[in-house]
Amino acid sequence: MKYKKTTLKNGLRIITVPIKDNPAVTVLVMVEAGSNYETKEQNGLSHFLEHMMFKGTKKRPNPINIAREFDALGAQHNAFTGNEFTAYYAKGEFRHFEKLLDIVSDMYLNPTLPEAEMEKERGVIIQEILMYEDQPQSKVVEEFAKLLYGNAPAGRPIAGPVSNIKKFKKTDFDKYRDTHYTAKKTVVIVSGGINEAKARREVSRVFKDISKGKAVGKLPVKDKQKSPGLSVHWKKTDQTHVILGFRAFDTKDKRIPALSVLSGVLGRGASSRLYQKLRNELGACYYVSSHVDDYSDHGNFHISTGIDGKRIEEIVKVLLEECKRLTEEPVSERELEKAKEYLCGRMYLGLETSDALAEFYSIQETVKHSIKTPEKVEREVRSVTAEEVQEVAREIFQRKNLNLAVVGNVKNSARLRKLLVI
Repeated sequence: MKYKKTTLKNGLRIITVPIKDNPAVTVLVMVEAGSNYETKEQNGLSHFLEHMMFKGTKKRPNPINIAREFDALGAQHNAFTGNEFTAYYAKGEFRHFEKLLDIVSDMYLNPTLPEAEMEKERGVIIQEILMYEDQPQSKVVEEFAKLLYGNAPAGRPIAGPVSNIKKFKKTDFDKYRDTHYTAKKTVVIVSGGINEAKARREVSRVFKDISKGKAVGKLPVKDKQKSPGLSVHWKKTDQTHVILGFRAFDTKDKRIPALSVLSGVLGRGASSRLYQKLRNELGACYYVSSHVDDYSDHGNFHISTGIDGKRIEEIVKVLLEECKRLTEEPVSERELEKAKEYLCGRMYLGLETSDALAEFYSIQETVKHSIKTPEKVEREVRSVTAEEVQEVAREIFQRKNLNLAVVGNVKNSARLRKLLVI
């Protein structure tokens, strides 16, 4: 898939991704600012600001003005905040490109952040936080991050604590936005049925007055551990949710393709080892999967599942046994090729739409600061050998890298701690 990146004199990056005969176009603006850029007192500010950017601009003073214009185009629009970025996008018919760009750029460049709307949105965000608290499958993700990174930004929830949400003032939003929402930290992606030259010209025009402040970075993640970590969060639930994981590599590490293939073998798809073992053989879960989380300066590999709390010791042993098996036995050629086909096939299926492509390229640009096309990613995955998978398994599947987070009706953490050996 071809793309073109242009960097303007003010530092703004423009990426165009044409899709032949595609009737849709996506305009996405991403800024290098997320929860990992926050202090403890600011935790939750990136996400709260994302909400507030929809609350009015000088040209469109009320939230309904923005929503009505998008709806009148039959367009989809939304935003999302991560650890290392915040993004705003709209997707509609390709003939509405200029109008979509006008609305999204206006939101990004000229928000009024009205205090009256801020007071209303506090309640919305607090309910969002409480919703995640009531979902053990979401709560265990937060507990796992806290276990790995503690009170550092990477260990804090993206939405922040309720106590912070109650305290934020308009001056906090203004200062944070002035610091981070600058040309050098912003990338604009236009993908779909587009005229690339026109897209670059229009983006350059509407973003010509964007703030030219310096690019402010974040504190590096201290990714150190000497012994297994355990977090057991008691919650009265019918199902216990578990994440067992290991510290791994940042997104630029050359071992990421091998770790991805390892994940494919272990826990991606209905024929993966963990799915077959936990669900089809033991009847112990409905879902089980493995994932590679790779960020700019840290990363982890983890396995997620939901089980009967009474079987937690049995299941933790099985998970560790399957991890250890990868360090002792080379993956067969047949299983290796299946995992590669699964990863490549799912990647391409996930990139069928203009918004999916916009997100793919924008995250690479903001987190990696370099772009790999899907074809390049595929080549790297297909070049992985069984020996490389075994080598990476031996590197990360070690006791000093091991962490277990549990949310559910489980109280005996001492017994679980004794199991954390590999």
